[in-house]
Amino acid sequence: MQKNPKQLACVSLALGAVAAAVVIAEKTSVYPAAARPNPAAPAQTDQTIRISAPPEKVWQVLSRVNQWAAWQPDISRPHLNGPLQPGTSFDWKTSGLLIHSTLHTVEPNAALGWSGRAFGSFAVHNWTLTAQPDGSTAVRVKESMEGWLVSLLQPVFQKGLDSSIKRWLARLKQQAEQA
Repeated sequence: MQKNPKQLACVSLALGAVAAAVVIAEKTSVYPAAARPNPAAPAQTDQTIRISAPPEKVWQVLSRVNQWAAWQPDISRPHLNGPLQPGTSFDWKTSGLLIHSTLHTVEPNAALGWSGRAFGSFAVHNWTLTAQPDGSTAVRVKESMEGWLVSLLQPVFQKGLDSSIKRWLARLKQQAEQA
């Protein structure tokens, strides 16, 4: 079935309006730097795993940002742009998104946190390592995601965030326990 020129013009106009709205939403989005996940964000997760390794060993794996892709196949091209310290940025790709993040917390063997933005989204991500009496480590991850795209596709982002963090924790456990 052929579309007439008026239908094509209407479709083109509608697509142009959507594209303009996306560009405006992206250009006008402001995300304040934060060290704590936003409890009102549309997508959030809080997960914990027990790793049979001391915090020092877990930290050794987790804090080597440039090596994440070696043990976490969901991540590609991680690059820390300076020393591992608050204020240092890093770039990485996960789930098809190129992300620019900045470290806000670096406490060796205890905590690592960053915030970062990608197209239509902003996340605050915190890892906490807690030594256990048996020599293992409890690793807790809290993350919030917000932004115009996260709000628009909240169920998709929530499901993706939960499953992504679950995989990260499982792979961190595997890597730290074999190291």
